[in-house]
Amino acid sequence: MMGSAAAYDLSHSAGTEEIVLADIDEDRAREAARAIGRTVRPVQLDIADAGSLRSLMNSSDAVIGATSYTHNLGLTKAAIDARVHFCDLGGNMDVVTAQLRLHNDAVRAGIIVIPNCGLAPGLACIVAAGGAATFESVRRISIRVGGLPQNPAPPLNYQLVFSVEGLINEYLEPAEVIRGGAVMTVPSMADIETLTFPPPFGTLEAFNTSGGISTLPMMFGGRIADLDYKTIRYPGHCEKFKTLLDLGFASAEPIMVGSTVRTAREIFEELLRRKLPSGQPDVVLMRVTITGVRNGRTGELTYQMIDRFDPPSRITAMMRTTAYPTSVIAQFAAGGKITARGVMPPESCVPLSPLIAELRNRSILISETFT
Repeated sequence: MMGSAAAYDLSHSAGTEEIVLADIDEDRAREAARAIGRTVRPVQLDIADAGSLRSLMNSSDAVIGATSYTHNLGLTKAAIDARVHFCDLGGNMDVVTAQLRLHNDAVRAGIIVIPNCGLAPGLACIVAAGGAATFESVRRISIRVGGLPQNPAPPLNYQLVFSVEGLINEYLEPAEVIRGGAVMTVPSMADIETLTFPPPFGTLEAFNTSGGISTLPMMFGGRIADLDYKTIRYPGHCEKFKTLLDLGFASAEPIMVGSTVRTAREIFEELLRRKLPSGQPDVVLMRVTITGVRNGRTGELTYQMIDRFDPPSRITAMMRTTAYPTSVIAQFAAGGKITARGVMPPESCVPLSPLIAELRNRSILISETFT
């Protein structure tokens, strides 16, 4: 979903000569390329084939990794060998940490590698870091992001807008935060709060989840009092889903299904794929709030985004707000707007104002208010 949306955006961007859409499934690559049209060339590629991967990278100005996060370290090494700019959608901080260790290798190769692009981590973190840079001093940063169905249906009032494995991982793994100036971990699906968005959304809930905050705790640890990230859902979702987790539905407990052994989590994931809707009109909500002293005045800077499913292109809001920023970042790298070299998360090297301007050209609107 995200790779095809990135290719779609690249194909509609000025100055792009050719987009190569590579997939291990050649038919899937051809189908996606045919749907996009324009300058997209489908290629069958197994990224475990180092020779073919490097050959393809050698002929490119920038590469986007939109596969599982398990491939991102290998893709980073291949990009360094090929001396080509690379960015990916992240998804696992252990992998990102391993990528960051290759910083000096990327510097010597003269390239920029940017892991953890996308929405959150990604766009939300760039907004938080870029907004904080306009303050003389920052006390608190809060990041609230959620992908929701426009027409919620019980019991969970949720639809799948990315992989079910990633969803459960966000709900199970501990969340990293800054509290009282100290970096710490807290349980996911805890610390529920209410927040309000303009109609038709009204009152929603938000709660701790893992992974969305990227390297911001390292960036701001010891510098600000509080930093946290919470996922936005319709009211009641957290309690219902957490009940299932507390009952062990996502545990590693083996269960016999006929003559086959499955874990409880594998069965639960398959049930969610079958029972939760997908492909329906969705909306992505984002609110980033920064509190501190700005231009000599104490106040609160708020960035807010409400993006909806795009009917003409049939591209979901989650695809738009994840893949389009990644496409823009890749273009910034290839075009020289990002001059840093090495391995750096986007919040450390992507300029905020040009990114917001490019997203505005794609009708992804981020408002900014200071009160």
